Amino acid sequence: MSAVPVILGILVLLVLRVPVAFAILGPCLVYMSLTDQSTGLSLRTAAQEVNSFPLLAVPLFILLGVVADRTGIADRIFAFAQVLLGRVRASLGYVNIGVSLGFSWISGAAMADVAGTGKMMVPAMTGRGYPRRFTLGLTASSSLISPVMPPSIPAIVYASVAAVSTAALFAAAVVPALLIALGLALYVFLWSRRRPELAGRRAEPGEFRRAGLRVIGPLGAPVILLGGILSGLFTPTEAAAVGVAYVVLLGLAYRRLTLRSLWDITVETASTTASIALILAASGLLGWVLARERVPQDVASFLLGFTDSPVVFLIMVNVALIIIGALLEPMAALVITVPVLLPIAAQFGVDPVHFGVIVIVNLMIGLLTPPIGGVLFVLGSATRTPMHEVFRGTAPFLVPIVAVLLLLTLAPDLVLFLPGLLGL
Repeated sequence: MSAVPVILGILVLLVLRVPVAFAILGPCLVYMSLTDQSTGLSLRTAAQEVNSFPLLAVPLFILLGVVADRTGIADRIFAFAQVLLGRVRASLGYVNIGVSLGFSWISGAAMADVAGTGKMMVPAMTGRGYPRRFTLGLTASSSLISPVMPPSIPAIVYASVAAVSTAALFAAAVVPALLIALGLALYVFLWSRRRPELAGRRAEPGEFRRAGLRVIGPLGAPVILLGGILSGLFTPTEAAAVGVAYVVLLGLAYRRLTLRSLWDITVETASTTASIALILAASGLLGWVLARERVPQDVASFLLGFTDSPVVFLIMVNVALIIIGALLEPMAALVITVPVLLPIAAQFGVDPVHFGVIVIVNLMIGLLTPPIGGVLFVLGSATRTPMHEVFRGTAPFLVPIVAVLLLLTLAPDLVLFLPGLLGL
């Protein structure tokens, strides 16, 4: 029995909106049964995929993002960025990007970012005369910084699936995330050149002082998280635990957390973690099936016969992953594609950390494109805007993001420079 019926079965179930974990598990279990494999082997293979110490960081970073959202940290970053950039033309556009960049050091997920900032940024910008479509597009696009910038949940999952250092992948993602923010800022600058009505105002010294004092606490979180990880003081899992404790203390100090809100936070974290764990367990079984049927070797033979250029291979991967990311939920696409593509990338001499950053950026673009477009759904729901209208605003911002992706593909040193400098 080949792997083709398994892959087709998964795709059909996904199209029928079957939950991702069960869409993967169903065909894989049928395969195991038809090839006379034991139930115990299926369960053991699935369980081994989530029996990983680095994956303990996933629920902790999810918890960290949820608590940060509930404690109003995004509001404080917004207020500080507004007084810092207030005098610049189209200042709220840069503030939008700055809030996502600041929140990304804590959140690690685009959904948490857009949920936390969407209700705040869209009314603030439209109330100041920014076109609604531009505002929606920028808010959606800037949320893409969060799953790229460490602490990134997709990076933790990739590191586990690919057996690479989470700290190295975190370090490698810093420059790409900053380049995405820079690309979006350049778009805002070019867009605003003919809009003098969007001139800002200078903040009063008292405003700057108050906003600066209010943001000191939130800015301590990324110092603890990334400083601890990159210095080797903490593992990513330990840093996540320390970060959660710090943000909870902030929430209590700000009087934004109650026993009821802590219960709601726990339920939301457990639900999100369980869905990711089920997908990872199912992907472990799928990886076993693909390896048994020698799918990576067959695909590698085809690609090596087509080209021997790593650059051509990576461009082909970019095109394929952008299409896959538009059709599949990014986390599911990651755990399905990485076991197939990573061994091929190794044969082309592509560094697994560089490849990981490219995969993550590619698949996160899928959050901004229909028909899946998770960010589009969340932002549309938060602002009561149809998904197609949000996408029409987002489409122009895909240009700088894809340009950054191409730059990262062609210049691996941009990705690998910081891990090499830190000796990771």
